[in-house]
Amino acid sequence: MELFDILITVVQQQSLNKASQILNISQPALSRKIMKLEEDLGVELFRRKGKRLELTRAGEISYEYALDQQRLERKLQQSLRIFKTSTKPASLVIGASLTTLQSTLPDLITIYTREHPLTDIKALTGKTHEIVPLVKEKKVDIGLVASGIDDPGLVCLPLFDDPLCLVLPASHPYADRTDLSAADLHELPMILFSRGTWYRVLMDEMFHRCSVHPDVKMEIDSFEAIIRLAATCQTATLLPESYLRHVLVETNGLIVRFIPELEQTKRTTSLLYTEEAALEPPIRLFIDLAVKHSSQR
Repeated sequence: MELFDILITVVQQQSLNKASQILNISQPALSRKIMKLEEDLGVELFRRKGKRLELTRAGEISYEYALDQQRLERKLQQSLRIFKTSTKPASLVIGASLTTLQSTLPDLITIYTREHPLTDIKALTGKTHEIVPLVKEKKVDIGLVASGIDDPGLVCLPLFDDPLCLVLPASHPYADRTDLSAADLHELPMILFSRGTWYRVLMDEMFHRCSVHPDVKMEIDSFEAIIRLAATCQTATLLPESYLRHVLVETNGLIVRFIPELEQTKRTTSLLYTEEAALEPPIRLFIDLAVKHSSQR
């Protein structure tokens, strides 16, 4: 039993008695091991305060080191596991449009790797019309795009609808309004997506349909830049709901407002794959996890 593992257990239990039970050794034996570690390091690790143990500053440093060693050993064991089996590690190549890359893909990869940490995942990015042929030509295993695709060679699986939302600085004159409509966007100073992007096409169609002409101050194709500039310039913007994490909005001093006309202005985030590809276990697992995650949104 490693002495540093013992140190971690004692610190986390804050009691020699509890730690000795977990480690399945007697309390006197545990005390001797702690004394041996202190002797080896040449420092005092604990102070006794009644029945409680309190770490010294040297003990805190040693504890952090012990945790780092434990994490490194765990990582080593995971990395070596693939050499202890004849099975090749799974791999997955995902093609993602810019929109899904910034809003949806990070969550899906986090969920997938949490359950399957040894899978080698690669991502290629491009516009939606570039992702489609990559999936058909099997240059990527799965496509993730913010639109529905009708192609006889592909399965297009809708995950969720993603409406646009009005995002405002907390001090904006509209911040306290609960009755906002598309008409309120007329001549409103705004930062919008660049012309030609899918979301800007949706916006322009909505503006035309509602006879609205906002005062466009900037045109940008980056979610992050739009968020930061909206906060800095105290200017309104329109963003897809999937990108608007609570922490992101709150950290930048912004608020979100839902407008009926905007809720009808939405795109559908979809998975693209071939029927043949879906027979591969890593791809099937990713599809199933994506569907499950989307149903819980």
